[in-house]
Amino acid sequence: MIDMHSPEGSALKIACIQMEPHVGDLEGNLATSVRLIETAAQQGARLIVLPELTSSGYVFENREEAVSLAEEIPNGPAVAEWIAVARRLDVHIVAGVAESDGPFLYNTAVLVGPEGFVGKYRKLHLWDIEQMYFTPGNLGVPVFETPYGRIGLIICYDGWFPESYRLCALQGADLVCVPTNWVPMPEQPTGREAMATILTMAAAQTNSIFIACADRVGIERGQEFIGQSVVVGCNGWPIVGPASHVDEAIIYADIDLSEARTKRNLNEFNQLLSDRRDDVYGGLVTIARGRSFF
Repeated sequence: MIDMHSPEGSALKIACIQMEPHVGDLEGNLATSVRLIETAAQQGARLIVLPELTSSGYVFENREEAVSLAEEIPNGPAVAEWIAVARRLDVHIVAGVAESDGPFLYNTAVLVGPEGFVGKYRKLHLWDIEQMYFTPGNLGVPVFETPYGRIGLIICYDGWFPESYRLCALQGADLVCVPTNWVPMPEQPTGREAMATILTMAAAQTNSIFIACADRVGIERGQEFIGQSVVVGCNGWPIVGPASHVDEAIIYADIDLSEARTKRNLNEFNQLLSDRRDDVYGGLVTIARGRSFF
């Protein structure tokens, strides 16, 4: 396990846990996540982010397996355990879990804290064969009040859609936490940043928000995952990371979430959100649906 630290002294220490869940190993994945949460808390982290589908693993053989590894929220075993750990350690935790809700399955991220369950987000944009198991999210893009600031949640492929981050910013988010399972993208140039890193940096800069991405590593049923967890500042530049491509790690960043608002002015005349021209592109969705370019 590698620990990567950023400079000390800011209001909030965030930890992103880069681990390797194993599909089907609910007990083992949960135990590993708790152990790493404890390690991060011992280093002073007050907000801890874990990968997408931390408890279940990612590459299901079929929908029946996905159903068997899903749980109700907030009373399922993984979320209940994370709530207990958050209370014991006085931390907030963001983690990915397969959620069952009646006949539906959702790829979900939860936010829990010392006071218990805070809220959840259901992934809007499903990647590849996720569409065989999960239903697209139906909760919009909620933003949650915490003692540190306002926190939004999205998951993995949601980050390819600028609207996901923009909706968080327009609702006052200071930080967006991203449980993710990034995979290699086609035609990735050798030696360049991962596309996920570039998109994250762009979203942080154009919305003046902090973004904390916790990815997984390893190869699961033939699918490679690329690691490279990262925390990006509201100016668009990484504070810590990207982490290793292959190794488990915990990365830490010390930040003041209020800077997402106080540093939103680029200069005397320009402010990223107030400069938006809603009069021009407010009808963007309506216009696009009337075209046949897709």
